Amino acid sequence: MSVLHRHCKLNRPLRNELALLFVVNQVIALLLTTLGGPGSLFDNVVIANAIGVLIWAQYALLNWLGLPRLLGHVIAVPVGIWGGLMLAALFGVADISGRLADPLANWRLIVSCLLLAGTATVVIVLYVRSVSDRAELAAEQRRSADAHQAETAAQLALLQAQIEPHFLFNTLANVRSLIVADPPLAQTMLDHLNGYLRASLGRTRRPRAHLADELQIVEPLLAIAAIRLQARLRYRVDVPAALRDALLPPLLLQPLVENALEHGIEAAITGGEIVVRAEATADGLLRLSVTDTGLGFTLEANGDGVGLANVRQRLASLYGEQGRLALYPNPPRGAIAELTLPLQREPQA
Repeated sequence: MSVLHRHCKLNRPLRNELALLFVVNQVIALLLTTLGGPGSLFDNVVIANAIGVLIWAQYALLNWLGLPRLLGHVIAVPVGIWGGLMLAALFGVADISGRLADPLANWRLIVSCLLLAGTATVVIVLYVRSVSDRAELAAEQRRSADAHQAETAAQLALLQAQIEPHFLFNTLANVRSLIVADPPLAQTMLDHLNGYLRASLGRTRRPRAHLADELQIVEPLLAIAAIRLQARLRYRVDVPAALRDALLPPLLLQPLVENALEHGIEAAITGGEIVVRAEATADGLLRLSVTDTGLGFTLEANGDGVGLANVRQRLASLYGEQGRLALYPNPPRGAIAELTLPLQREPQA
């Protein structure tokens, strides 16, 4: 059954072309009868189909041989008319091909045949050209999508390379200072760093992950920052268990958390709190937010940096208008970074 389905799928353009040819032939037969063609409606149906099929077969053969289109017209039309009339005679229609030799006496027949052949030729050529143009457009769209995906992946890998060394070196410097002053706390920071690195390993090789995977990166990041900033940072992750299996492109939450840390908490003398939330909306979207009560960050103050620009571009590329990143003030102080994207889960087997 599957083999037959694949065979039919491969020949669908051919079936469509033959169906169009059949319809055009019947319409032309009606026109020939109305205009006083060479015979009855039955005769004209046989003649129209014989000439139309023969012209179509010649075009297919000449195209396969690689001949120019203009040469194909010159060969296919006259041969199709003459051969079609002779072929029609085999099905019981009177052989009128000899009458084509006297154009003055049989001008109506010749005009009818040329009308038949010309119309069939135009329709078939236009159809084949439209199919070819659609196929070329689809191929170009696929090439463009592949190139854009490769570019996005390269940018994501570059962003990953920019983030991890900076974070890793700062964390190791803090661990080094804690080894003498507070060995148990240094051990705790190393444990969080180990969890962060385990979760980060290979994440850019996957086009999508789960929200739970991203939280396994964000939570150690916040835990390490809390050790470093001590009382200046409080954080909370408020994500329902029912949403942790939601599909999420990698490296979306981390830039938002890092912006909240750098521009919100670290820049504030008294520090503040960071809250990571997730909720499902009534219209089937997933809303993720990172809220801080520090100084906050805005596009006007800090610009759309590498991390935020990458997030915006990837959301637009993957989800169009359904994916967006918005920044809001968080009165009385702080900022809210909000991600919106379609809520998707792994298909059940």
